[in-house]
Amino acid sequence: MSAFRTSADGLLRLATNGTLADRISENLRHAVSQSERRSWSRSLLVLGQDLADAGLGQVEVLVEYQLPLTSKRVDVVLAGVDPRTAEDSYVVVELKQWSQAESYEGSDRLVLVEHARGPRLHPGVQISDYCEYLTDFLGVLADRHNPVRGAAYLHNAVDRDVEDLFARRPTEQSRIFTKQRRGQFLDYLRTHLAPAPGASAADRFLTSSVRPSRHLLSYAAQELKERSHFTLLDDQRLAYELVLHAVERARSADRKSVVVVAGGPGSGKSVIALSVLGELARQNRSVMHATGSRSFTQTLRRYAGKGSTRIKNLFAYFNSFMTAERNGFDVLICDEAHRIRETSVNRFTPKAKRDKARPQVDELIAAARVPVFLLDEHQVVKPGELGSVDVISRYAEQLGLEVEVVSLHDQFRCGGSEAYEKWVLDLLGLEGGEPTVWTGDGRFDLRLADSPEELEAFLAGKQAAGETARMSAGYCWPWSDPRPDDTLVPDVQVGSWARPWNVKSDRSVGEAPGSAFWATDPHGFGQVGCVYTAQGFEYEWSGVIIGPDLVARDGQLITRRSESKDPAFRSRKTLSDVEADRLIRNTYKVLMTRGMRGTLLYSTDPETREWLASLVRAERGLETVYETTSSAP
Repeated sequence: MSAFRTSADGLLRLATNGTLADRISENLRHAVSQSERRSWSRSLLVLGQDLADAGLGQVEVLVEYQLPLTSKRVDVVLAGVDPRTAEDSYVVVELKQWSQAESYEGSDRLVLVEHARGPRLHPGVQISDYCEYLTDFLGVLADRHNPVRGAAYLHNAVDRDVEDLFARRPTEQSRIFTKQRRGQFLDYLRTHLAPAPGASAADRFLTSSVRPSRHLLSYAAQELKERSHFTLLDDQRLAYELVLHAVERARSADRKSVVVVAGGPGSGKSVIALSVLGELARQNRSVMHATGSRSFTQTLRRYAGKGSTRIKNLFAYFNSFMTAERNGFDVLICDEAHRIRETSVNRFTPKAKRDKARPQVDELIAAARVPVFLLDEHQVVKPGELGSVDVISRYAEQLGLEVEVVSLHDQFRCGGSEAYEKWVLDLLGLEGGEPTVWTGDGRFDLRLADSPEELEAFLAGKQAAGETARMSAGYCWPWSDPRPDDTLVPDVQVGSWARPWNVKSDRSVGEAPGSAFWATDPHGFGQVGCVYTAQGFEYEWSGVIIGPDLVARDGQLITRRSESKDPAFRSRKTLSDVEADRLIRNTYKVLMTRGMRGTLLYSTDPETREWLASLVRAERGLETVYETTSSAP
């Protein structure tokens, strides 16, 4: 696990001679801001002197310790010997240079800090969460009472300037100290750390196995059970039982295997994933859930882990397992596995790690005794994504592993209409079929709009009537950052009609929700969603704007990559025309299959609108339905 490591004496020596920031920066192997370097130089010099004055020069200091399976870093972990029990002892220290802070609107969890914009997390809450996370995931801390302590050290502040912070009751994991309480801080350190070498304790901490603790799994099982109302049917139940059987077989026969669950949109893959997660947690199995989608993971954390930071920590990303212990988990559930990439590295990854990069599928298979992959091969929409039944199965078989493949045939989205999903596949030419005429099947409502205004008005009527509705589009317009006044730029322009894309970041802009919550927050209506925010989600009514990257010519749909504004499509060296064609078609497959009750299509190209009109013979016109819904109370 990543951290800059030295003794307390070494920390003070490096801080005093001015080389500490350089050493930490070299260890992190990525660009470090000047403010970070100044922060290290000032705060760590103070801490080093305090440890020396407390007689704890041999304690090991882990600086910028990266929490396992996350990108978050803790300022300092002190590793040493407990003076009462002689066992390993660990103290997490969050260093704050704050001089003044007060409660935010009376909250005991949020604070306002001088010269900082907006509320910040109370440092006691922050440090307590770090301690809880380490206890939940590090094997070296398992089955120990209070295995790690935590303190926030505001070494520039005096009590009267941060007095609101002390209103929150302290615990062993959330103590607050100021420079005025330096003597108490030294006593606190001496209480939990002996004047003895801490190297062995640090070794065990840094090489500890990483997996959810029994306590966390027991807690998560109860919470997920209370929140889930899932009924698994037929192939869904089969997939669920096969995963559980594979887990039991791996345990009893000491045999590793791989399970691949393939199905179209709305076939229940994520329901299976959450059901398996809950059941394995109840069995105290070491299990994690992972995806390659920021929006999907953030939404699962918000809703499946609602109100519980601990449950949220069970939901990770595919690139979280680069250094995971081999077979460290009983089960790793890889949802949205079509988003598996070639490797987990990116331009921010240190060169030393990039040079040793393994295929991401290898990292995921290696991490658990039973890796489970749930995917839809027609949802590969981004260059570099390669998750498929064939790729995963071949890789596992090369490793000598048994592979079980389960196909989900039933449809639970799109009104349960298999006919509509097949119509979309044929329309886009994704499985060799030819476009056919849609005459309706009584399950799903497919309609065409003559203008974006008509499309939006129809959806607004549905939204006003209490149903969920969203607009989405192909990536054929630029995507601007918010204006300085915190408003969105209406980039998606069709004639005189213009609307903004969904927010780029996770931070809300005005009333518009962060990108991860565009599909689930009611305020997402009014922005146009892109495929990356729509993928994995569903709403009752879906309006899709087909841009100039997909047009009908001579009775055939063709793609035009030059019309795409996706930066990933610019280079033909990294993305061939054949690959771009497939990705554009897959993009519209995703967008057209988000609706549970109905889909409205509008093309910006006149010839394409005429061609679509020849293929859609719905029983009722759009005008009739709009008159009905717009008059709803």
